[in-house]
Amino acid sequence: MPELSHRRQMLVLAICCISLLIVSLDNTILNVALPSIRDELDASIAGMQWTVDAYTLVLAALLMLAGSTADRIGRRKVFVAGLVVFTVGSVLCSLATNLESLVAFRMVQAVGGSMLNPVAMSIITNTFTDPRGRARAIGVWGGVVGISMAAGPVVGGLLVDGIGWRSIFWVNVPVGIAALLLTWRYVPESRAPKARRADPVGQILVMVLLGSLTYSIIETDLFYAAVAAVALTGLLLYEPRRHEPLIDLRFFRSAPFSGANVIAVCAFASLGGFLFINTLYLQDVRGMSALDAGLYMLPMAVLTGVCAPLSGRLVASRGPRLPLLVAGTAMAACGVLFAAFEAESSTALLVTGYVLFGLGFGMVNAPITNTAVSGMPRAQAGVAAAVASTSRQIGQTLGVAVIGAVLAAGVSPAAHTDGFVAASRSAWWVIAGCGLFVLLAGALTSGPWAQETARRAAERMEPPAQQPERAPA
Repeated sequence: MPELSHRRQMLVLAICCISLLIVSLDNTILNVALPSIRDELDASIAGMQWTVDAYTLVLAALLMLAGSTADRIGRRKVFVAGLVVFTVGSVLCSLATNLESLVAFRMVQAVGGSMLNPVAMSIITNTFTDPRGRARAIGVWGGVVGISMAAGPVVGGLLVDGIGWRSIFWVNVPVGIAALLLTWRYVPESRAPKARRADPVGQILVMVLLGSLTYSIIETDLFYAAVAAVALTGLLLYEPRRHEPLIDLRFFRSAPFSGANVIAVCAFASLGGFLFINTLYLQDVRGMSALDAGLYMLPMAVLTGVCAPLSGRLVASRGPRLPLLVAGTAMAACGVLFAAFEAESSTALLVTGYVLFGLGFGMVNAPITNTAVSGMPRAQAGVAAAVASTSRQIGQTLGVAVIGAVLAAGVSPAAHTDGFVAASRSAWWVIAGCGLFVLLAGALTSGPWAQETARRAAERMEPPAQQPERAPA
């Protein structure tokens, strides 16, 4: 792909960020609408979990496939297809007549979403060739998550209170169409010099693993836990035998790469659990409207939006260590504040907890991608970033599944408020533990020793004669 002017680079970045905006906005708006969906479609806690997890689960399962397909047939083609499918899926969700159809149409949305975020990241990586410029672009990319979190609860609250929960899917349609037209006009086509081969067996094993694991947690079914274990074993045995596997297990010899994926799972599990538990608490226990609940969570969302680009600049100038340590500390402190000090009992403590979580989550997103590709051969950096994106979605899926299961065990099915606060204590300890893992993984995998493991891993993945250029540490 030829070098683009700075203005054209910024335009491509903006178009890619639009795709992230509609995907992220959809999730935050949906969380605010969950109580309304539950009341109209007669959904249990498990039903609400599936409404969220059907999307993130399919997204996680297909991200790697979408990324490799885009490298092979053209990134713009796949990106455009993703916008079309996501927009059509949004329309179908708005027409759902029962919980089962809503969950199915959410899966259609996810098929489109899987073609947006990883492909957009590949487009950004190929558009911004300067390492510092790429780090700043990734910071902006992460900041869009904050914008969606800030706008999502408020926009969702306005739509749910004013029109109804179905309208939350309508907002994706004009944005999707605008992104589609802009992509056709301004985003150049690009392909990988050597596209990776498809790995259908690996893809099926990943889908079985994620689907059965999530089902076993939400429905507390040990049979599906066993199926997940078998699928994982098959994946570990099969993938190393392939010349071009779906997931190259040699990546995990790099401590920064392994740490980035642990951090992604833990951070996004915290996010999924945080949004799920607070939506139900504010609307069911405190009796707030959807709009008031969205406004209450605004401090968290604003801090995320402010801190994400700041984190990108820190990563570009000082590396990922400081943002990761701040992120882990703040997210763990938020969980402890609710679990041990009953932050729900005081509005001041509640808002403090929201601010801490927004600070932590805002700091964590940019260094995840940077740490995942740190020291990797340039040809492998896109695949490494795609695995990190998959880990984000796996984390959010598991967060909703685990937190929902904890709540379901302690809340009366007949009355949504009975036992909710008491049951949420264990859920907040889970979130605190995830924050602690972010802190520890960030400390262990961002120093000189970790960078040396990344160097050795990169050498093993490339023939010595090629002397590969590596992604910046």
